[in-house]
Amino acid sequence: QVQLLESGGGSVQAGDSLKLSCTVSGRAINLYAMAWFRRAPGQERTFVAGISWSGLSAGYADSVKGRFTISRDNAENTVYLQMNNLAPEDTAVYYCGAASHHYGPTMAPYGMDHWGKGTPVTVSS
Repeated sequence: QVQLLESGGGSVQAGDSLKLSCTVSGRAINLYAMAWFRRAPGQERTFVAGISWSGLSAGYADSVKGRFTISRDNAENTVYLQMNNLAPEDTAVYYCGAASHHYGPTMAPYGMDHWGKGTPVTVSS
């Protein structure tokens, strides 16, 4: 059984940084393209960043380009999201997703095979 476990969320001030981690268990992470999504209060789950199986290619939502960086360590079965210069509009629950047959400049929730339970991020002004 594949499981994804996110960590690293918290409450910060605007301008601060956080690094989220998502560790995959049950199967090797290199079988999956990986992505981060977020759901703000009262809104749908939206794409944040995605990374290819090898890690050589990545894509970002326009709202986070230049501030967030996705990376992966296949040896550690972990994908990361470095978030810099956080703003109140980044407040959301952040979810990690794993896709065995889906990857692109943006990724869709329906393309994910597995999801984590999410980690909350709150940014105060």
